[in-house]
Amino acid sequence: MSIIDTDIHERADLQELLPYLDPVWHKYITDYGWIPDRFLPYSQPTAGGLDRLDSKPDGTRPGGSDLGLLQRQLLDEYDIEQGILTGWLNASAMQEGWTEFKTALMSAYNDWQLENWIERDERLFGSVHVNAWDAEGAAREIDRMAAHERFVQVMLYIGDQPYGGPRYRPIFEAAARHGLVVGIHHSENSPTALGRHRYFAEWHTLVPQVFMSQAVSLIFNGVFDALPDLRVILIEGGFTYVPHLMWTADQQWRELRHEVPWVKRPPSRIIREQMRFATQPTVEMRADQLQTLIDQMGSDELICFSSDYPHWDFDSPLEALPPNLPEELARKVFYDNARATYARLPATVKV
Repeated sequence: MSIIDTDIHERADLQELLPYLDPVWHKYITDYGWIPDRFLPYSQPTAGGLDRLDSKPDGTRPGGSDLGLLQRQLLDEYDIEQGILTGWLNASAMQEGWTEFKTALMSAYNDWQLENWIERDERLFGSVHVNAWDAEGAAREIDRMAAHERFVQVMLYIGDQPYGGPRYRPIFEAAARHGLVVGIHHSENSPTALGRHRYFAEWHTLVPQVFMSQAVSLIFNGVFDALPDLRVILIEGGFTYVPHLMWTADQQWRELRHEVPWVKRPPSRIIREQMRFATQPTVEMRADQLQTLIDQMGSDELICFSSDYPHWDFDSPLEALPPNLPEELARKVFYDNARATYARLPATVKV
């Protein structure tokens, strides 16, 4: 079966970005020891160690740093037809401040990604990384990188900011202008409704909260009504929460639509028409349970397969979903839905 993977994490060492970064910023990395300000509450990035061990065989470079290894372990191993790079370094999830440096860093990352990954394997497609704190600068970066046809998405990582607010609108306008999907991905500093919990397992269980917050923000602030061609995919938050989100948002819209008169459609319809959800991390379930979820969503076109390579909770396409899915549904999840969502992906024919 043809497969499109919508979440592949390539990773750059900061030193690798220097040739692409304006020299005025070099000293902050080379002399001052700047590192991404994640402010993690845990003793290591995740209780699982962030990456699967076989993705860093020399024990030093982090997973996602080696194109050849990614090709062998993912693209070739599972015959991935097209894969969308979602990166690792993203200023949108960092604390606000030092705006010019972070905007420049994202531009350097995009150029590095193009030269070292996208142009070296025709199966890989890029995401435009931007600094959401600088929405005007982000829009300019989207305009710049959209000239490269192999970029198919704008990438926003979530810190503690709801993206439906007016300050972020230029980002979504630029994405819609160029036919780019907006991918929204959680980060380790995405908070829960109650802030920080004591254990990673607690936070990881509650990750869907932040995706529901972003969906509600975009819907009720009128982003989708203002930009009917916009497509947004929520990445690495799963999808089992979607029926609850639809039902609850619809109820609130019916009761309180006088507060948000610019929202012309029920939220569930907005979600079905303009939002998609990457599968990882999938919850173990039977085929009939998955079908029930899809029936509750009212569409079999909302879910797109993602592996999350090279992270420790990587989802193999052979094991992520029930093995006895109807062929038509499996084809939609693994291929057709992503093809329909990412309009800039070129048509391919498997022999």
